[in-house]
Amino acid sequence: MGLRGHSAFQPSAVAEKALIISHEAVNGEYRHMRLACNAVAAGAAPGQFFQLLCPAPPGEAPFLRRPMSVYGADPATGTVEFLYKVTGAGTRGLAMLGVGDQLDILGPLGQGFTLDPAWRHIVAVGRGAGLATLAPLARAARAQGIGVTAILSARRPELVVSEAQFRAQGAEVLAVTESDGTSSPAYVERQLRALTAAGRCDAFFTCGSARLLRLQQDLAREFGLPGQVALEQQMACGLGICFCCVRDFQVEGRTLHKRVCWDGPVFDLLEAVA
Repeated sequence: MGLRGHSAFQPSAVAEKALIISHEAVNGEYRHMRLACNAVAAGAAPGQFFQLLCPAPPGEAPFLRRPMSVYGADPATGTVEFLYKVTGAGTRGLAMLGVGDQLDILGPLGQGFTLDPAWRHIVAVGRGAGLATLAPLARAARAQGIGVTAILSARRPELVVSEAQFRAQGAEVLAVTESDGTSSPAYVERQLRALTAAGRCDAFFTCGSARLLRLQQDLAREFGLPGQVALEQQMACGLGICFCCVRDFQVEGRTLHKRVCWDGPVFDLLEAVA
């Protein structure tokens, strides 16, 4: 199944100062932030992202907003969530914020994941921060009666994130890590082939690793399966205006240039150039 409506997609985004209602460390690298927000933001779909106006840490001056994928969104409670790793000036500024502070957010933006009601079971494979992007899929799939198997990759067991979110929605979870030697493409390939042989993979979903993307592309071609990938990319405007996030894609034998923020960040698995 291809992704519908990419060329005609128009974002419905709102800028607001959202109130931080929880903000805590998940492990030694990742932090989880939950904000009270407007109805538009709380209706963000899995795979969409926000542009965050991060405060400046002492001695630093992040100039642009930072794109961040949705980790959770709940219209019933009017909340949106982000899971992030502190890696630069922007995220260092985010880490300074506490409960009761406000954060200027713009979103939701971009094209999210698409689920086919005919699917009975999907497989989500991600690594690092890509696990935050994939996590909302579990809730959306469960709402449509679609089962999920999640393969979560990290350097060490304590750095695996989103496992609780997947399990809470009834997903089967397999954590693979470098420290125990299970995160190699060869090991993951064996797991994916077993799931496919058992009829438990109607589509692949992935984010966060070029090696895992290439592996799933090969298997998707071999077995004739569809798939989607959420691409991680540096952005400036996030609105398709500046063209700084353009990447190459292979579409029906042609190389096309697409903007990750506008045409994506979710794309057909086989069109992405890893």
